[in-house]
Amino acid sequence: MKLQSQLNLAFTALLLVILTVTGYVVYSLILGMLIDNERTELQQKGELLVQVLNQQDGSVDNMEEFSTFLQEQDLQLFLYDRSQDQVMLSTMPQQFVRNFSANNYFANEQEELWEAGNRKFVTSRILIYPERTGLELVLLTPMTDLHSVQQDFFQRMILVFIIGGIAAILLSYLLTNKLVTPLTKLKHQLKIIEKRKFNEIERVKATGEIKEVEQGLYDMATELERYMKSQQAFFQNASHELKTPLMTIQGYAEGIRDGVFDNDDREKGLEMMVTEVSRLKTIINEMILLAKLDSEQTTYQPEQINGAELIEQVLDRALPLVSDKGIELHHSADKHSIFYADQEKLLRALSNITFNAIRHARSQVAIKAGENMITIEDDGEGVPQELIPHIFHRFVKGKTGETGLGLAIARAIVEQSGGKITVQDSELGGAKFIITFHE
Repeated sequence: MKLQSQLNLAFTALLLVILTVTGYVVYSLILGMLIDNERTELQQKGELLVQVLNQQDGSVDNMEEFSTFLQEQDLQLFLYDRSQDQVMLSTMPQQFVRNFSANNYFANEQEELWEAGNRKFVTSRILIYPERTGLELVLLTPMTDLHSVQQDFFQRMILVFIIGGIAAILLSYLLTNKLVTPLTKLKHQLKIIEKRKFNEIERVKATGEIKEVEQGLYDMATELERYMKSQQAFFQNASHELKTPLMTIQGYAEGIRDGVFDNDDREKGLEMMVTEVSRLKTIINEMILLAKLDSEQTTYQPEQINGAELIEQVLDRALPLVSDKGIELHHSADKHSIFYADQEKLLRALSNITFNAIRHARSQVAIKAGENMITIEDDGEGVPQELIPHIFHRFVKGKTGETGLGLAIARAIVEQSGGKITVQDSELGGAKFIITFHE
């Protein structure tokens, strides 16, 4: 069953339950209100009759005139003598008098609903003054009249409920249609993403939580497209980087096998083959390291690291390259520079960035460790603007780059350590790499 049908069915069932409970409660309350209202009217009529009688004669001693007057009224009533426990007058058939007397309704002043056979009556008792007469006027109204009014009201209420229910169901259909339509469109967009047709993705108009889902879906598609493109670029670059040394090795190996080279060229070829094998080994090892960094969280063993000690270790590793290039390496560390990361891997990341800076620097490189931040900058040519968005991707390298994996490894280590790495122009004139960690 579709979501819209489920929502409409649930709303309709809930509406029916609410209307049923409401109808029952209102039906019961209406009967009680009608009984109270009828009793009040009987009380008023009875008091008016007694008042008229008293004004005409000033007493009720003349029972014949009193009875004649009551008989002329189009009312169901009894004249009851409490002192003698006797009905003096009745406008109703004698069978009702016998039934009411048998049930002791006349003597029981607390009973307000009298029953005779299958019929019920609402009653009101009015004491006739002076009290010495002991007379009491009892007026009755059959419940059938009240039930007729109640049924008429209930029928109208049912009609209102039906009209209101139909209107509510139509409104529910419109609202659920408005709610489900974006979900249906999102389902269609998911099919497009499943088929990897990213250029056909369209934004879906929605509000509230559905809008958040739509935004998440769009971001996921964008990231998935970027990831797939990066993977394609990775395999293309990887195949190229691996193919180049393999072709060199193959060329020299075939030349040596076929005796094409003389002794000097043979020695040169062997040296070149060793160099290319070493380069190939480096690329493969870095590719394996990247795969481990992306997939094995257990390879990270975070610990508290002193920033000054970390910078000193980076300097020790970079010293041979600094001496060979003949550049100045400036460094400083704040006493509050404490980091929480895997020391060996963070040292590897900083070394990669530092070696990269040294290779591109003209005369100087500066390393600074501050509170929750490490910066490495040089005075070289800097990173071209079009290369900045891709500089940390695999096999992306500058003019003097080596494998194109160093910065990718550095980014993976920093991000797995809970940090972030960015690059921007340096005041020294070259590139400035900024590593920030969360507090």
